[in-house]
Parts: sequence; C-alpha cells; structure tokens
Amino acid sequence: MASSLTKDSASSGEKTFFGHPRGLATLFMTEMWERFSYYGMRALLPLYLIAPGGLDMKPATATAIYSVYLSLVYLLAMPGGWFGDRVWGPRKTVAIAGGVIMLGHLTLALPSEGTFFAGLGLVAIGSGLLKSNISTMVGHLYDGPEDPRRDGGFTIFYMGINMGAFAAPLVIGTIGENVNWHLGFALAAVGMGLGVVQFLVGTKHLDEKSLIVPKPLSKDERASTLRKSMIWLGIAAVFYIGTVVTGVYTLNWLLVPITIAGLVIPVMVLTRIKRDKELSEAEQSKMSGYIWFFVAAAIFWMIYDQGGSTLAIFAESSAENSVFGWDFPVSWYQSVNPVLIMALAPVFAAFWLALNRRGKEPSTIVKFSSGLVLVGASFFVFLMPLTIAGDGHKAAAMWLVAIYFIQTVAELTLSPVGLSVTTKMAPAKYASQMMGVWFLAVTAGDCTTGLLSLAGVELNGTGVVAAEATLAVVAGIAIFMYRGKVKKLMGEVR
Repeated sequence: MASSLTKDSASSGEKTFFGHPRGLATLFMTEMWERFSYYGMRALLPLYLIAPGGLDMKPATATAIYSVYLSLVYLLAMPGGWFGDRVWGPRKTVAIAGGVIMLGHLTLALPSEGTFFAGLGLVAIGSGLLKSNISTMVGHLYDGPEDPRRDGGFTIFYMGINMGAFAAPLVIGTIGENVNWHLGFALAAVGMGLGVVQFLVGTKHLDEKSLIVPKPLSKDERASTLRKSMIWLGIAAVFYIGTVVTGVYTLNWLLVPITIAGLVIPVMVLTRIKRDKELSEAEQSKMSGYIWFFVAAAIFWMIYDQGGSTLAIFAESSAENSVFGWDFPVSWYQSVNPVLIMALAPVFAAFWLALNRRGKEPSTIVKFSSGLVLVGASFFVFLMPLTIAGDGHKAAAMWLVAIYFIQTVAELTLSPVGLSVTTKMAPAKYASQMMGVWFLAVTAGDCTTGLLSLAGVELNGTGVVAAEATLAVVAGIAIFMYRGKVKKLMGEVR
C-alpha cells in the first residue's frame, strides 16, 4: 500500500520522504538534532557533576540532580502539550522550544555553577514544550488514523530519535570528557541550533493544521492563567530569595520540592481522572486497570533510567572501559541502548506479528510483566560487576554492555506496549491528555531515585541494587499472577 502511494506521489511530481509526506523529513531532522543535543548533554551530566574538573560533587548528589532533571523533562511534557493546544499551536511551540533548548545548552557551556543549573532548567522547559507537540505534527501529515502510511511514518520518526541518541555520546561525550566539558555542552547547543534552522527552513512542507491553536484560551482564561502563574512565580521567588538572604539555602531546597512534586502530581492527576463522575462505568474500570500498568511502569523507569546515572558513575570509577586494549570514554556506554533499539525493534515487531498470525502473541499484561522481570534481571546481573569491584578489581566493560542489552530488550517489551495501552484505555474525555499521564510514570520513577539519593541511600550498594531488582521481579510476577483481574478491568482492551 505504501509503495503504491509513493508511486502516485512521484507521478504527480510531489516530492516524498521514503514514500511519506515531505514534511516528515523536516520533523525527522528536527527530532534527530534535538535528541542529539539532549542525549549528548545527558551523557556528560553525571560525569561532569562528579568530576574534579567539573562540579566535584558526591555521587549521591549527582544522581539526585540527574534524576530530578529527567523527571522535570517528562513532567513538563504535560504543560508543553497544553501550550501547543491552548496558546501557540504546535508549530510555533516547537520553534520556540528549540530556541529555549539551544539557549539552555549555551548557558551550560558557561563555566559557572550558578548558570549551570539555570541551563538545566532551560533545557528541561524546552524539552517539555517540544516533546508532545512535534509528535502531534507528525500525525498532522497523514489523512487521519486510517492512513496506511501513518504507522510507518512514526517508525521512521522514531529512528531519527535513536540516530541522534546514538551519535550524541560518541561526539559530544568524547569532546566533553577528553577535551573540555563546556565545549561538549556547547556542541549540544550547535546541534540544537542546526535543528532549529532546518525546522524553520522546512516549515513550508508541514501541514497547515500545525499552525492552528486547537482550543485557544478565551480572553478571560488567558488573564486568569497569567494572573495565577505570576502569583505562584512570585511566591517561589520570595521564598528562594528569603533562603538565600538568610543564608540557609542549599541545593536541597531546590531538589527536594521538585522531587516531592514529581511523586505527588502523578497521584493527583490519576486521582482526579479516576474520580471524574462524567466517566462511564466502563471507563472507570479501564482507569482502575490502567493504574496497575502505571505503577509497574514507574518501577520500570526507576531502574531503567539509572543506566545514565548509577551505572555511568560506577563505570567511571570501577569499570575497565576498554575493548581489546582500546580505551573509550565512559559516555560511550550511552550509545549502546539506541544502537540496540535500532537493531532489535524491527526484530521484535516481526516476532510479535508472526506470533499474532499463529494466535500465540502474548497479551499486553504478559508483555508488561516480562519487561518488569527483565529490568529486574538486569540489576541482578549488575551485582556481578559490583562484587568484582568490591574485591578491588576493575569490572569488564562487557558486564555493563550486558546490563544495557537486557534493559533494551525489557524496554522493547514494555515501552511500546505502554504507549499503546495508554491510548486504548484512555477515557474519551482525556484522550489528548493520557500520553502526558504516561510520561508521568517516568517522572514518578525518576523522582523515586532522586528521593533515595537525597536521603543518602548508596544506589551502587549491592543491598540496594538487589532490593530494586527484587522489587521489579516481584512486581512483574504479581501482575502476571493477577492478570485475570487486570484483564477484567481492561474490558475489551487486549
């Protein structure tokens, strides 16, 4: 079907991008460069925070900052989508977001601790604004959900994400670690700058719907929103200026409130949806079932996202980062997951399809429980290099590669299924908001890690790693054991 569409387009003289609308190339490149800048900076972040030539922090503090930063990116995806729907429209929001991200990376490149955290905040805000809206614009390129090219278009778009994520640690990580940390952050700004330029040049190929504000704020709503925002901003400013003036301010005054908010907000959002009396009995049942998946996903991301913090910090101090005598930067470990995703995603897609044809494809619940068990197994494997390092030896790099491999398989088992089940189980009233709710599971997981770090828990300790691994495996088994109950709550969704 896609090939015939491509031929028709070609015969009419319309340029295509692998048989898809030309605008997909614009969004593909924008997302690729944005992910290049994001993952490049992310690969450097924990290493810079603990480095003597960086901010020379304790590993626990570095992990807390890293976790809070990741949680903010996903937490801000919801207001980011709101801005696209109510204020600027998707296209304008993405253009502004790219500029904010670039400014954030440039601020990170300045050799100052104060400006560094301001830079992190700007990158988080920009990423939140961009994340939801660029995916919306990909959907605008097609003639509704039934367009046969739609799934293929999102697959190509997803490859752009992983291409940027794969290249970033190899380029930005190498420069940052081996030449200069701040030059690495500056390269991230260059990457985002290239993304913004090509987005602005290629906007003519995007669908006109991306210019439209779907549900614009009324004059009264705009005034009310601005007033409430200024009140909360004023309260925060007075509070933090007061802590600085009185000399009691520490970094925890910033990290702890964000971490607590990242745990409380997901609970509040789910509770608000669950208690909405306008939902039908079937929708209420599905939301009860969805909470099982949400909690499981939060546990999954709590462990998975430590691949960029706990594992990276361990590799910096306790791993033999070399292959066949050839040394490589620690940040390169962050390229393992995206290259495995690109290699294994088509295999998994074909595997599920083959099982489906035979009537043997596992249910959503089984896939989800498998992902949890696998991510738990990855941390059981982590106990081996921890034990080796505890004996005073350097752990081989392949131990870490094995952990990333297992986590990638777990991600492919759980993450796409989670996105799919979120859209299927979403109440009609909250259809456009539920993807943001899914991102809140990431927020909750990362904030749990941040809270543990702030409490002084040594996440590289064998006892803690074993406990997290056990939690994930037990949660996976529990979902499997109660699959009948969850399936009943899901209704017709499978």
